[in-house]
Amino acid sequence: MAAAIASLSFPALGQSVKIYKSAPSRPLASVSTICKRISRHSLTTSPRVSTSSSRLVIHCMSTSTDVPPVSETKSNFLKAYKRPIPSIYNTVLQELIVQQHLMRYKKTYRYDPVFALGFVTVYDQLMDGYPSDQDRDAIFQAYVEALNEDPKQYRIDAQKMEEWARSQTSSSLVDFSSKDGEVEAILKDISERAGSKEGFSYSRFFAVGLFRLLELAGATDPTVLDKLCASLNINKKSVDRDLDVYRNLLSKLVQAKELLKEYVEREKKKRGERAAESQKANESISKCQGDYSPSFLV
Repeated sequence: MAAAIASLSFPALGQSVKIYKSAPSRPLASVSTICKRISRHSLTTSPRVSTSSSRLVIHCMSTSTDVPPVSETKSNFLKAYKRPIPSIYNTVLQELIVQQHLMRYKKTYRYDPVFALGFVTVYDQLMDGYPSDQDRDAIFQAYVEALNEDPKQYRIDAQKMEEWARSQTSSSLVDFSSKDGEVEAILKDISERAGSKEGFSYSRFFAVGLFRLLELAGATDPTVLDKLCASLNINKKSVDRDLDVYRNLLSKLVQAKELLKEYVEREKKKRGERAAESQKANESISKCQGDYSPSFLV
């Protein structure tokens, strides 16, 4: 991913190693401790709660009669994906699904492709290095379906937004309101809803989605984010704060993954040493048995 976006005070999402190296030098805590710290941060918590009434006709919005309890969402996830998940990943996933459930069933919630791009970016970054790509995809599907949403739509919309952003420049990205196109129409709709404070629920996933658009468009000027937020009627201070939270969370996650990797390597080395010692002992026993075989049995 584009390293030039570092000028926006948010390291490139795909360069976990760089984020790790930039973290303050201090002794690493245990994996479980870091996981607990990570889980305290909500990627979906909104800094403000809208009290305005919802529009009469808005898709993907919930009512007080169809909101399932958090326990049901978590149960649906566990039923859909029954295999054990390593604690370093499971701790974060369980916290995310609880927070996203609360956001998903807010009256002002409405799914949009920028949000989808942000969630997909977060998920792929958090699950980077997962032992099995197939399991990682299965977990994604189970997670999104547990929230009564479409995982395929998330992936399709995220890819669509990424492809569009790659074809943009800093100026064209911000100037979406004067252009026609599928993605431009999506951004115009978001701007209208955010401006009226109806049918729009800001989240950190949305902030990460905005950053991803800037990153793919090669926007190196920090003022581009200011202009994009203004065009979308989004609070720039909230975006800055949430991107900083995400950056710090990624830094902690990278540290936890490094600890996990070291632990796995140590255990693998120990198993190898034990196997070698066992084989050596067996060879010694076999040699002794051969040397002291009674002659009358030969």
